[in-house]
Amino acid sequence: MRDVLDELYRRWSAGETVGLGTVVATFSSAPREPGAAMLVAADGTVTGSVSGGCVEGAVYELAQQVVEERTPVLQRYGITDDDAFAVGLTCGGIIDVYVEQVDSESMPELGEVAESVQKGLPVAVVTVVEHVEPGFLGRHLIVWSDKVSGTLGSTRMNDAVADDARGLLATGRTGVLHYGPDGQRRGEGMTVFVNSFEPPPRMLVFGAIDFAAAMARVGVLLGYHTTVCDARPVFATKSRFPDAHEVVVNWPHRYLKEEAEAGRIDQRTVVTVLTHDPKFDVPVLVEALKLDLAYLGAMGSRKTHKDREARLREAGVTDEELKKIASPIGLDLGARTPEETAISIAAEIISLRWGGGATGGGATRLANAEGPIHGANPIAEPEPVKA
Repeated sequence: MRDVLDELYRRWSAGETVGLGTVVATFSSAPREPGAAMLVAADGTVTGSVSGGCVEGAVYELAQQVVEERTPVLQRYGITDDDAFAVGLTCGGIIDVYVEQVDSESMPELGEVAESVQKGLPVAVVTVVEHVEPGFLGRHLIVWSDKVSGTLGSTRMNDAVADDARGLLATGRTGVLHYGPDGQRRGEGMTVFVNSFEPPPRMLVFGAIDFAAAMARVGVLLGYHTTVCDARPVFATKSRFPDAHEVVVNWPHRYLKEEAEAGRIDQRTVVTVLTHDPKFDVPVLVEALKLDLAYLGAMGSRKTHKDREARLREAGVTDEELKKIASPIGLDLGARTPEETAISIAAEIISLRWGGGATGGGATRLANAEGPIHGANPIAEPEPVKA
């Protein structure tokens, strides 16, 4: 829902009723992840996408029907080859799309959700997408780390689901959870979709050089909140890094330590050290190696990195800790320019995140490979959606 939240909130605030289709589950080579959404307004305007174009037409018609009948629907696309062809889901994937009407009556808490997302506060929207009793379908529970709003129907439901939703929210995951009809953790009869909204992951780029400008652009493109940091004010300027969300003048190691102590560094954070200067990169790498990061890469040739490793050992870093540093940085794409280098670094980050290529150590052309495209998501044929 994040990609359509601004438009959804605008129309909700204006008193409009819209149809909202949300991907709640995917199987095999599905084109979009759970949480992808498409909004269909009363005037026919469409915002967002649930499949990159494959099933939008079918969801568009279903959304109009749901708004008219005010009855939410959980619809699966791609069960059979014939069905996939009929709606255009030719990638071979299967997606479950939950379509509901949204207005101030069906989701009075939307204003609180939009405000939290705007402030960068983690919040999860829980929706009952299946239930043995139709009257529970479509109910919402809004979950924060310290409170809830709305209700799924009973205290037992709310407590069980809120506890589990906070677990998903803490790790930034979005997906479905299954319970008994009254929230029993062992049982069947109720399925809820937890849509997690958390602040975007951070990318810290240390070193105000031309490669950093390219890296900042790519980081923003990938959805990271991107910060460029350098101790030299003449280089660390917003005019040189217009794409970065923040440009900070500070010693890199000092800034990283302050951010970590303030709780603004987490397991999703990506750190790239592009300084090429031992007095900058050795101290910041020492600090970075103390943290649990998604990625830590340092630019430089093999000779440069060998010298850097010696300096790090002198600073007390162990050989095991040194293995955490990706250097030379990036995948071997034959990159030459700053832009190409930034792409190679981004490719390594993506590869490590999803287990692509040679465990992040090499790039494989999909055209020369076999098996599923999304190798990290080898999901067997799903259970049929219950009527």
